Amino acid sequence: MASTCPMMKIKPATDHPCFGGDHNKSGRVHLPVAPGCNIKCGFCERKYDCVNESRPGITSKVLTPEQGVKRVQLVKDFMSRQDGPSLKVVGIAGPGDPLANPKTFETFKLVRQNFPEMKLCLSTNGLRLPDYIDQIVEVGVTSLTITMNALTAETGAKVYEWVDYGGKRLSGVEGAELLLEKQLAGLHLAAQSGLMVKINHVYIPGVNDHETLDLAVKVRELGADMLNIMPVIPIGLFKEVEPPSEMTIELVRNQAELILSQARHCKQCRADAAGLIGQDIDLEQLESNQLAG
Repeated sequence: MASTCPMMKIKPATDHPCFGGDHNKSGRVHLPVAPGCNIKCGFCERKYDCVNESRPGITSKVLTPEQGVKRVQLVKDFMSRQDGPSLKVVGIAGPGDPLANPKTFETFKLVRQNFPEMKLCLSTNGLRLPDYIDQIVEVGVTSLTITMNALTAETGAKVYEWVDYGGKRLSGVEGAELLLEKQLAGLHLAAQSGLMVKINHVYIPGVNDHETLDLAVKVRELGADMLNIMPVIPIGLFKEVEPPSEMTIELVRNQAELILSQARHCKQCRADAAGLIGQDIDLEQLESNQLAG
């Protein structure tokens, strides 16, 4: 069991809607420019050209960096016409892993050039985080999300089908051990670099639920600012798993909050989400209207 902490770590103040800022006032746009991935999670099924599902790994289309910049302008203009919340954050969260795709950094550079006022955000599984931390800081990313679903290689071997590093594909405990090593090292480097770091954790009953609170303690020690515990979506290897109830997730979050600030508003967004959390813009309609106009 996790050791008790005298006081939870207080996250920094921010207007980033995914890091505890008022998600009714600040908009975000995820640019789906990163289709490739270097690990295979058992609960992940990536789909492109999909408009009927809302979960990570889903996008209507993969964009080029140039198309990504145009989308930022489109969403920014749309939100400004609504005379309400404005676009504050540009993130890259897939549909694969951003650090397995060179176009991630090309996109961030273009966004920084064209929209210097925007906060830049990156989500990653952490496998290549130690390799790219300098580039992440240099390009102007200020907030980082690392998805960590296990604290031991034995549990990780149940969650991940394989890990691809340096052109070598590893599976089982060997692959999970390498991934965990890189995640922990990358988290420490990111925190030392001054990034605001959130840990996403997919809670899978009977698989990794026994490690959740210990994971919270560990990532806090390494500098994480926030923890986002998400219920598993029953697909892929875990299609037969019964997801945790809302009551269970609330209980676990309450326990984990004694250790680290909790993200309770997460909607497990698509890789092309845009607008306010829980009130996403219909991008297809928006782009159609632009063409028609």
